[in-house]
Amino acid sequence: MIDRYSRPAMKRVWSDENKYQKWLDVELAVAEAWTEEGVIPTEDMARLREAKYNHQRMMEIFETTRHDVTAFLTSITESLGPEGRWLHLGMTSSDMLDTAQALQMVEAGDLMLQEMDAAIQTLATQAVKYKDTMMMGRTHGVHAEPMTFGLKLALWWDELRRQRARLVNACEDIRVGKISGAVGTHATLPPNVEEIVCQRLGLQVAPVSNQVIQRDRYAHFICTLALIAASLEKFATEIRGLQRTEIHELEEPFGSGQTGSSSMPHKRNPELAERICGLARLIRGNSVTALENVALWGERDISHSSAERIILPDSCLALDYILSIFTRIVKDLRVFSDRMWANIESSRGLVFSQRTLLTLVDKGLSREDAYKIVQRNAMRSWDDNQDFRELLKSDPEAQTYLSLEEMEEIFDYGYYTRYIDDTFLRIGLLKSKVSA
Repeated sequence: MIDRYSRPAMKRVWSDENKYQKWLDVELAVAEAWTEEGVIPTEDMARLREAKYNHQRMMEIFETTRHDVTAFLTSITESLGPEGRWLHLGMTSSDMLDTAQALQMVEAGDLMLQEMDAAIQTLATQAVKYKDTMMMGRTHGVHAEPMTFGLKLALWWDELRRQRARLVNACEDIRVGKISGAVGTHATLPPNVEEIVCQRLGLQVAPVSNQVIQRDRYAHFICTLALIAASLEKFATEIRGLQRTEIHELEEPFGSGQTGSSSMPHKRNPELAERICGLARLIRGNSVTALENVALWGERDISHSSAERIILPDSCLALDYILSIFTRIVKDLRVFSDRMWANIESSRGLVFSQRTLLTLVDKGLSREDAYKIVQRNAMRSWDDNQDFRELLKSDPEAQTYLSLEEMEEIFDYGYYTRYIDDTFLRIGLLKSKVSA
């Protein structure tokens, strides 16, 4: 991932320095387990604990071996004495690589969970703040019925909580190590060594493995990141839509001195939300690669390896980044409640069509007859730019069933928001009703 979309903490997780340190951590944990088993002398283990890898030397050796693990190990053993022979004892490369990579993914998952918590808390705060801020609900991009902006944010809050639970589950799925030797038989590494190593590293033991940790676990992890990104893209798309000049109910934060266009000084574009959408597509694409990595030949091949060098860090870096961007947008979002109200009124009372229909049905009309009365007036409102409420009041057939007082009662916007508190109570954003 390019630096522009990489945040320092997540960048450190996927740095070469952290990766190779994790490799060394696994190698030393295996050596410690062999020491507990009485295979490695305690004095040799004491010297092994001082082992360091040499990155520059590793790169030099790699030019000859073309194998990063052997280059890594040689860069360590060159600075050791006879005790160096105990490193990598009974192991195959994937024992170290997959177990160390699990440690990196767990670290990355913890960071993403922190960012999700920040986003969830920010949504909760804003949802309550705008709980009673009325806006138009839209379906197919067309006015439907009134709702509140807080309800929209509450929906996002609830969805992001579900996504967090999925991420917790996916992180547990990849929190496993594998120290079972070539093709997973434990022939050169007894199961108790594997158990000691994983416990020392804070991982669960993969109950059964071949030469690698199975990539359905990785696919679960990456697909979960893609799901979270899909939700963020959904939210960002809505913000983009509501920032359109014709609607202009929201604006993402726009800093002093910021420019929106090289040629048009007036522009304030939803570029943060658009950035979320773009990077969400990248993560979604990586999920396809993760799924294709599940199928390997026999007990392993390395067709997955090259792809994982890209999709694992890039997906984590991108999601970490867009989570932080989303939190920033929501926290500093400009909400134009007057514009929301003007947009509600711009459809000239058409939003009351369903309530009028239901009231006429309640008066004894068939649904079909009631529909004709309402639609006739609604279409005139659309076509002639007339107020639906006034048309209904002057419709002789409507007057037959509805008094003016009853019509005024129908045309009450409060009807549409009367259960908002109930929803907030149901999902836990309120402890008690507060709306009038």
